[in-house]
Amino acid sequence: MITGSAHNDPSNASSWTRRGFLRTAAALAAVPGLAADPAAAAAELPDFPADVALYRSAYRNWVGEVTADGLWACAPGSPHQLVAVVNWAWRHGWRVRARGAAHGWSPLTVTDRTPSGAPVLLVDTAPHLTGLSLDSPTAVRAGTGVTVEALLTFLEEHGLGVTAAPAPGVLTLGGALAVDAHGTAVPARGERRRPGHTYGSLSNLILSLTAVVWDDGADAYMLRTFHREEADCAALLTHLGRSLVTEVVLRVGTNTDLRCVSRTDIPAGELFAAPGSGDGRTLASFLDEAGRVEAIWFAFTEHPWLKVWSLAPSRPLTSRKVTRPYNYPFSDNVPAPVAELVGRMTSDAAWYLAPVLGTAQYEAAALGLVATFSADLWGPSKNTLLYLKPTTLRVHANGYAVLTSRDGVQRVVSEFAAFYRERLTAYAARGSFPVNGSVEIRVTGLDDPGDVGVPGARPPLLSALRPREDRPEWDTAVWLDVLTLPGTPDAEAFLSEVERFLLRTFDGGSALTRVEWSKGWAYTDDGVWSDEEVLGDVVPAAVGRAEWAQADAVLDRLDPHRVYANAFLDRLFG
Repeated sequence: MITGSAHNDPSNASSWTRRGFLRTAAALAAVPGLAADPAAAAAELPDFPADVALYRSAYRNWVGEVTADGLWACAPGSPHQLVAVVNWAWRHGWRVRARGAAHGWSPLTVTDRTPSGAPVLLVDTAPHLTGLSLDSPTAVRAGTGVTVEALLTFLEEHGLGVTAAPAPGVLTLGGALAVDAHGTAVPARGERRRPGHTYGSLSNLILSLTAVVWDDGADAYMLRTFHREEADCAALLTHLGRSLVTEVVLRVGTNTDLRCVSRTDIPAGELFAAPGSGDGRTLASFLDEAGRVEAIWFAFTEHPWLKVWSLAPSRPLTSRKVTRPYNYPFSDNVPAPVAELVGRMTSDAAWYLAPVLGTAQYEAAALGLVATFSADLWGPSKNTLLYLKPTTLRVHANGYAVLTSRDGVQRVVSEFAAFYRERLTAYAARGSFPVNGSVEIRVTGLDDPGDVGVPGARPPLLSALRPREDRPEWDTAVWLDVLTLPGTPDAEAFLSEVERFLLRTFDGGSALTRVEWSKGWAYTDDGVWSDEEVLGDVVPAAVGRAEWAQADAVLDRLDPHRVYANAFLDRLFG
């Protein structure tokens, strides 16, 4: 939840000084485990596999909204050790929750304040499930504990890459695939998709996957490999934490060099103008030109930070060549003025400073792009696609994908921006400032199973990017996120209004709203992931009731004992 956590209590002023704020961000980046007392481990986890070390560990999600202390955890050294752990959990009535980087918002791994005595076992995938090898000249075999950065680095070394990827390289591959993680890319006008690439989510690149699933014949959980053309595989491609995948084989293609140009001079009124209006510098026009865009619109400011990536086989004269990722130090490391404002807002309840913070964030970006020569970058795809470190400002984020036609993108963006601006102005007029971060807008293609090159391949059933067979003109998704500091007064009420607007405006007629699994959604005035209508009706309907039921049935059959579950998933799937 956004409120109600000691980690977000504005009255705790000492924790939100500038130094305290930065210490908290660093602490959330890595939560160490504590070596287990053997006697305690034997008493609480009898007969646990002897070759798998146990330790006590806290859980913290990206912004500390979901926390749990003192849970038992382990890091199996191989898939076979993991099988032994899962079978132990089944026999002893425990639940297994795979943990990667914990870089997410929604309670898909554990629910907030899970007590230390709960029969919940965290399984850390990053220490050992990290194998990487070429399965063929156009496919890579990867353990699910490998990070996205390590995967892209390995691919780059072999002349391979992907069209788009999430900005944080710290994500584990397993975590990214579980929630259909994505970047931002559609084909520019005249651009043809290259073999081995997709404009959809990373899940759409899966050729096969290996998971720990129930085997009736063995009367136990076993490793089993699923291929993309199998019906059961469709439920596992984006499983939301309801399974445990150990390894995947991904289709990949020839790497590309990308140019990334940043601009901060185009007014939001022009960039997000209604279709047919404006002076030509609209988001849709940049999509036509380059196909790869992201807009970051800081609260109470007028000029977004626009990034435009384009294919560039050779370095343009004005571009700076980059040989590594994370080339925006002013964004990855919270600037002192921004940190000071955050400290005042949270420790002194000075939320009225939101417009000042928005301006400070905009100025840090606009000036930082010039000072660090990062407004025009060029290099191998990884080096411009990855740009977000764990040291950046940590905020709560809602998230939605609006499925539409390519020609409908500007309409979606324009109507959302107009509503967002009007409501933010109305709140401010009555002395409320519910947003102090930014709006982030990205655009991707959908998960076309034909991209993977496997006859009979099926789309991920639960992916927000799964195409609708009855709406073939919907070939594009507009991703909309609103970011604000945890604990901001009226944030839940404001984000609930945004959600209701999206669900009402893009209800399946001209476009369709689906939730972004890893972010915030199902808002009420008092909290997030708590609107029972959205959880129980809206979300399954947007996915497709038949597809939702099919995925639920497959995941239940592969895990009949609900070893891979938690209280939130139980609510979501019933």
